[in-house]
Amino acid sequence: MNITDVHEVKANPNIPSLAPGDTVRVRQKVVEGEKTRIQVFQGVVIRIHHAGAGTNFTVRRVTSGVGVERTFPIHSPMIDGVEVIRHGKVRRAKLYYLRGLSSRASRIKEKRIERLGEEIKPAEPQPEEEAIPEAATAQTAEPPAAAAPETAPAAAAEPPKTEAPKAAAPEAEKPAAEIPHPEEPAK
Repeated sequence: MNITDVHEVKANPNIPSLAPGDTVRVRQKVVEGEKTRIQVFQGVVIRIHHAGAGTNFTVRRVTSGVGVERTFPIHSPMIDGVEVIRHGKVRRAKLYYLRGLSSRASRIKEKRIERLGEEIKPAEPQPEEEAIPEAATAQTAEPPAAAAPETAPAAAAEPPKTEAPKAAAPEAEKPAAEIPHPEEPAK
């Protein structure tokens, strides 16, 4: 007989989808006497055991040179929340090999993922790009004659940014060419 046949098991909404290799921060409720507090445990997920209502995940961390592993049930109401800090790039489902490595050698590369539904914010526009939308909005709000004088001084006041580094580069090369090398005889 399975527990899911007797009682409906609901997943904890505070736990996101996890994968082995993820670095997570688990916030667990701890009851001491009549008081309840939150205890945080941060480490790497080394395994996820899928067993229906008994599904759990194991988190490993190294503190003062000692490896500590804790297993947390996914359906437990005592888990206040799990925060995924970074996604690890691993090729195994169970990362038991981390137990034999030192803390420096057990580092896991980060996996870069783009999440669906999240908008990627574009880079902030350069000042030259901002002048174009201002001119477009000025033309729609005012007659074209009034918009032209406003955009012309703004464009003239800002010199192109590509010309300044070109002028500075030859000046930096001149002093280096004039200084004789200590091994070469003076001319």
